[in-house]
Amino acid sequence: MSRTQRLFDLLQILRRHRYPVSGEFLAQELGISLRTLYRDMGELRAQGADIEAEAGVGFVLRPGFMLPPLMLSLEEIEALALGAQWVAGRVDKSLSAAATNALAKISAVLPEDVRDGLQTSGLMVSNWKELAPTEQEDKHLAMIRQAMRHERKLDILYSDVNEVVTNRVIWPVALGFWERARVLVAWCETRSNFRHFRSDRIQSLTVATERYPRRRLSLLKDWRDEEACAQAKWDSRGGGREPMRDAADKSWH
Repeated sequence: MSRTQRLFDLLQILRRHRYPVSGEFLAQELGISLRTLYRDMGELRAQGADIEAEAGVGFVLRPGFMLPPLMLSLEEIEALALGAQWVAGRVDKSLSAAATNALAKISAVLPEDVRDGLQTSGLMVSNWKELAPTEQEDKHLAMIRQAMRHERKLDILYSDVNEVVTNRVIWPVALGFWERARVLVAWCETRSNFRHFRSDRIQSLTVATERYPRRRLSLLKDWRDEEACAQAKWDSRGGGREPMRDAADKSWH
């Protein structure tokens, strides 16, 4: 067990106990000597943990200490690194850069043993260029995310699977990222219902100044309820696939 993981485990044990815990008990729980335990206590205090020690009684962690990012385990860091790699190859440039920057910031505050483990990890994600958004789609994805944050309507020209182009005014609700496509979930004013739009089929896009009349989270809940019903129908027919994923895959055949 690395020292980082041991410090994390020590904090978790202290959190579980409202009253002082003896050093002997803590050392036994962690499988370390009392000398090592006292050294670990000093390290946690140096990082801001309010740990009080009472002679003959034990140690207690006072409320208010927040777990810093450097206390993540190597496996947790590897999971974040894989996620950042996946994001970097399949989203717009702005979000890709944010993922890379976030991982760099986390890496900068990691203990040396964990940082070395991250840098020598053999875990990789396949980021083929053909999976990445085109320049136009990249621009549209950034605009869609902005519209979602501010709950703004979008005016789009959209080409369906049959290459029929229509003008739509939509309320962006969610954005799904699949292996080969990005799918926008939106309320369509033309259809008066939720629709799925592949972002690579959006020919032009304008973010309106007008906000849509309902909160996005409320719309998202309604869409999820509809998706759950649709999934149940699929399952009853032996479909076994997510309706939204099917929308993402349709035109690839």
